[in-house]
Amino acid sequence: MNDVIRNKLKLLPEKPGCYLMKNINGQIIYVGKAKILKNRVKSYFTGSHNAKTTLLVSEIEDFEFIMTNSNLEAYLLEINLIKKHRPKYNISLMDDKTYPYILLTKEDNPRILVVRNTKIKGELFGPYPNVKAARDTVNLLNSLYPFRKCNKIPKKECLYYHINNCLAPCVLNVKKEDYEEYIKKTRSFLKGDTQFALAELKMKMDEFSKNLEFEKAMECRDLINSINETTERQKISINDNIDRDVFNYYYDEKNICFYTLFMRNGRIVQNECITYELIDDPKEMFVDYLIEFYDKSLKPKELMLPYEIEDLEELLEIKIFVP
Repeated sequence: MNDVIRNKLKLLPEKPGCYLMKNINGQIIYVGKAKILKNRVKSYFTGSHNAKTTLLVSEIEDFEFIMTNSNLEAYLLEINLIKKHRPKYNISLMDDKTYPYILLTKEDNPRILVVRNTKIKGELFGPYPNVKAARDTVNLLNSLYPFRKCNKIPKKECLYYHINNCLAPCVLNVKKEDYEEYIKKTRSFLKGDTQFALAELKMKMDEFSKNLEFEKAMECRDLINSINETTERQKISINDNIDRDVFNYYYDEKNICFYTLFMRNGRIVQNECITYELIDDPKEMFVDYLIEFYDKSLKPKELMLPYEIEDLEELLEIKIFVP
């Protein structure tokens, strides 16, 4: 610990705020927040730490701190500081990865797509940590219903029209209302109700078989199998039809692992496990993970956490429960 740090530690207030750790070149290498700045910052320079934190501390030559009026303000300030400075020691959940969603576009001739950008206009379903499951579901729905398949409407009809898989707005006077039934069925399907689609396909399959159109009957059979395969992972856990995410974490001396269950309409649809090197206090890293997660992901109606976290419900604007 050098004299600059030793003298600055004496100035730390017993107030909430953020601290910015700097290296010998004045570059910000870590940003943190604290309910009590004095206690939190001093903890880096006293006692023993794991290897990663020890490495961080060995690079610290100076630090700044910014007081805030509340713990909630400290959360918000930390988010902005991390986005601005991109410190190398701060965990970053979504830098190289964002979760895919299924998008039902808000167009006169809608499409159904796999997207990662949640800002696109339309109705989003997900997230889908398993991108293959998302693509399989979109391919399935595009086979079931005649949504527009092309990015730009061409000047003449394509193969999809001739196999009754597109309404062909390129050559026919197709109105937005013509898609309403398919939108309703798709929305219901993505919320977990596949029975209507299965019954419809079963009826078509029987009809094709009676007419000796066995190739078309086999196509219906394959779609039925695809639906069952796509939805077999979904288990009804809570019959309240609420979207919720369930988080917990585990850590040892080196790493911290964040685990998530995604529940949509009361069904567990996906799970995700991500591991990072343990740099800071595990509880602080857990909060940072949640904040950054919902900065780039759609918010469910409810959130389940292992314990109460002060001000987090107000910050995320999600109802939080501790089971």
